[in-house]
Amino acid sequence: MFGVYFGKYLMEKGIISSDDYRQLFEKSKNSKVKLGLLAVETGLLTAEQADEINQIQQREDKRFGDIAVEKDYLTEEDVSDLLDRQGDPYLLYVQALSEGGFLTLDEIQKELVSYRKERHLSSLDLAAIKTGDVDRIIPIFLKDDTIPPFIKEYIALTARNVVRFVDRFFRMGHIETVTEVEAEHLASQRLSGHHVFYAALCGDVSSVTVLAKNFARTTFAVTEADGIDALDAANEFLNCNNGLFSTGLGATGANIVLESPEKHYDKSKVTSADTILKVPFFIEDCEIDLIICLGDDWHVA
Repeated sequence: MFGVYFGKYLMEKGIISSDDYRQLFEKSKNSKVKLGLLAVETGLLTAEQADEINQIQQREDKRFGDIAVEKDYLTEEDVSDLLDRQGDPYLLYVQALSEGGFLTLDEIQKELVSYRKERHLSSLDLAAIKTGDVDRIIPIFLKDDTIPPFIKEYIALTARNVVRFVDRFFRMGHIETVTEVEAEHLASQRLSGHHVFYAALCGDVSSVTVLAKNFARTTFAVTEADGIDALDAANEFLNCNNGLFSTGLGATGANIVLESPEKHYDKSKVTSADTILKVPFFIEDCEIDLIICLGDDWHVA
């Protein structure tokens, strides 16, 4: 998940192309971190020691870890710990960038400093993104104290369910507060009871189809006609998500009623006299927005 955030930043800066972005993502997703990079990153080896072992490997048919132990650079326990960390998403992406010749390790560190500054991230925020753990990443986007706690819980649950049911490598965007949202397709549901709000997933045919395809585990053609079927699947996801939200609140004694889902196949405009929260989700780099209207003073036309 680190790669979809940092990779998008590098693409915006022109350091990598959109094709590079996709290829780097696939490479990092299907690789393992080399022990040398991992050992240097964790401070167990110097870069010079790692290079020395790599040169020995070119002459001898031995594993990196075995050579490091023979030279007393690492212990058997060190090697075992490093092997357990070879799926580190941050280092996988760093490895893909450096091996692909896009950036050196020093240049990557400089870009990380710029990325943190431009995105207004704290050191803890960046550390969370490096882990790729959605539960640590979500709070970065929920710092606005004007968002009610129950809505923060709802957004966090929706993001977790996107990871669980749709795309574990999705990217979340910064939440906007708006008064109206225009949508090509809209899957929606009103929730009432202890809390009252309106939630919807909206996007163009392509984005709704990507969500539907991944959730339903079937193929939808990207056409206006088949967009209707895709919207059905998007509504199923929303209804499932809202059911889990209702169940979770029910355990605390709060009662939430899910009203009948609604679908809007044509271009629609959602307006509200109160607040509309627009939460961008990027699934396979297609944007689909979760919109939330607080209260009951909203309208779809």
